[in-house]
Amino acid sequence: MRNPFASPLWRNPSFVRVWTAASISIFGSLITRLALPFAAILVLHSGAIEVALLRSVELVAALIFGLVAGAWVDRLRRRPVLIWADLGRAVLLASIPLAFALDVLTFPQLLVVSGLTAILTTFFDSADTAYLPTIVERDQLVDANAALSASGSVSEFAAFGITGFLVQLLTAPIAIAIDSVTYIISALLLATIRQPEPPSPPRADREPVLAEIREGLRLVRHDPVLRAFAFAQMSLAAMFGVFGAVWFLFVLEDLHISAAVLGVIAAVGGVSSFVGAVVASSAARRWGIGPVAIAGLLLTSLGNVFIPIAPAALPIVAIGCLVMAQIVGDSAATVYDITEVSVRQTLVRDRALGRVTSTFHVAAVIAQLGATLVAGVLGEVIGVRATAWLAPVGGLVGAAVLWSSPVRHLLVLPAAVGGLVLDPIESARAAHLEQPPGV
Repeated sequence: MRNPFASPLWRNPSFVRVWTAASISIFGSLITRLALPFAAILVLHSGAIEVALLRSVELVAALIFGLVAGAWVDRLRRRPVLIWADLGRAVLLASIPLAFALDVLTFPQLLVVSGLTAILTTFFDSADTAYLPTIVERDQLVDANAALSASGSVSEFAAFGITGFLVQLLTAPIAIAIDSVTYIISALLLATIRQPEPPSPPRADREPVLAEIREGLRLVRHDPVLRAFAFAQMSLAAMFGVFGAVWFLFVLEDLHISAAVLGVIAAVGGVSSFVGAVVASSAARRWGIGPVAIAGLLLTSLGNVFIPIAPAALPIVAIGCLVMAQIVGDSAATVYDITEVSVRQTLVRDRALGRVTSTFHVAAVIAQLGATLVAGVLGEVIGVRATAWLAPVGGLVGAAVLWSSPVRHLLVLPAAVGGLVLDPIESARAAHLEQPPGV
């Protein structure tokens, strides 16, 4: 293992502030990830279709605004976008515990808050991915992404570990209030960064928004490495769509596992994600970026197989299966994410990175939305256990896509290509020339 916290980037005060803000806000957002469906299921007595609809509203909002967010992020300074997105999400989420305290909380309010929060998250994610290369050197990007993933994994362990108990002690809506506070802290930390950003493009050089969106789409479509990763990301998102639609109901209603135990099981995923973040850099250096990404998708699929085989009649065995799913799947998915994001950040120039990130995000949302809706309906028709068997297929498809692309031979981070419109032959050649002799 190579410790991501031993990198020289920890002498970079701007990165340290970004890392701290991310760690705190991720902790809160992961509480909401569990508490929001708990609020729908336990407080408002929602079923499989309602839970799938709640998740789908987030995806629809991200789908509608995703490409626009990427185009605007490439026009603006990224740090103010991050700060205002944090503050907006804090206000929206605070409305849920307030409505619950006043006994006026409804499912439509959950839908509205979920959708508006997703819009702000879309802007935040596009700006966040594009902001990191402006404060971190190119050769430190893998370590930076690994450190962010590692701290996110620790936050996952802590958040998921206590969320089940918070839900049982305080109720789900009150637990969501913690997330609101963490977003405020994150915004304050980001506001203290003093490192200047590269200037935004002059107004005279800007194309219409739709034209810039088309350029971002064309960049991904014409580059063989980006295109393969985009399709793999869609496959992985489809797997998580099935998982998200059925997992809570399967664990709570089929396996009859309590919210507190469910939180502890989810917390195990934080530990395994931390391990994945720690080994990602050294694994990529030893076996290569592409092979490690492919292996990550295959192991993520294997982890999801443990979910539908969990036996309801044997609670201890069922819990063991769910824990194995977290150990195998979460660590592998973290390794894949680190490699994919690092390739994207090095291959794409600064003022196109927001659009490329949003293109990836929108493509993943389309796949996840379709899978979530289908899984919600199938969960009612054939049962959540049978539906859960569809999830591992996503990772297998994604691994097959990467295997049949130039990513299979990608051993080190590719060279930045620079222009918006890439010749696919020249792009593949540029990536190939960066590889060690013999490849």
